Amino acid sequence: MAPSPAAKDILHISFNQDYGCFAAGTKSGFRIYNCDPFREIFRQDLAVEGGVGVGGGGGGIDVVEMLFRCNILTLVGGGDNPHYPPNKVMIWDDHQSRCIGELSFRSPVRGVRLQRERIIVVLENKIFIYNFTDLKLLHQIDTLSNPKGLCAVSQQPGSIVLVCPGAQKGQVRVEHYKARKTKFINAHTSRIACFALSQDGRLIATASTKGTLVRIYNAAEGKDRKSVV
Repeated sequence: MAPSPAAKDILHISFNQDYGCFAAGTKSGFRIYNCDPFREIFRQDLAVEGGVGVGGGGGGIDVVEMLFRCNILTLVGGGDNPHYPPNKVMIWDDHQSRCIGELSFRSPVRGVRLQRERIIVVLENKIFIYNFTDLKLLHQIDTLSNPKGLCAVSQQPGSIVLVCPGAQKGQVRVEHYKARKTKFINAHTSRIACFALSQDGRLIATASTKGTLVRIYNAAEGKDRKSVV
């Protein structure tokens, strides 16, 4: 097996939706690993000799998102020598080993989330939701400054729940697309540091920059079900 990338070469790591695999974006491309048993199952080296890749830049990939175990990935260039512009989301087909589509924005992409029906693109102050099949823009959301690209989406078919930062410090916004309902939860008094959404979209766990506790909320009602110190 080829050597694993050094820690200093890794720009991004993310699990797929069922946590059976994870992807690593590196300074020279990206790699996919199976979790159990652990092994590398795919790699794409985008940089060529001299540090210039086939996309015109280097090989740096700052965001790589999988859709379960299918052949479609989304990529965003990054690092000191990005392979693609940091303001573009490239849709990569593993079977063809090439990009089959792209989405362009006016500012750098901070994160991407995938769901079987949707592509969610996170910018620092906006989130865009697209239909996966035709890349039609369906919805956009204004958020508080979100440089980490915080966003989570449920994976239960037919019932899409999306969580993102709200418009105020310490607030999370919950979009229930099937019910056409928006819920705001004032989760913390300090800024949101991270959050997680259960696969079925029913529970949200949040933590703030203060870092003293984790709170768990009912996503539909916004009620605090538990706080963990």
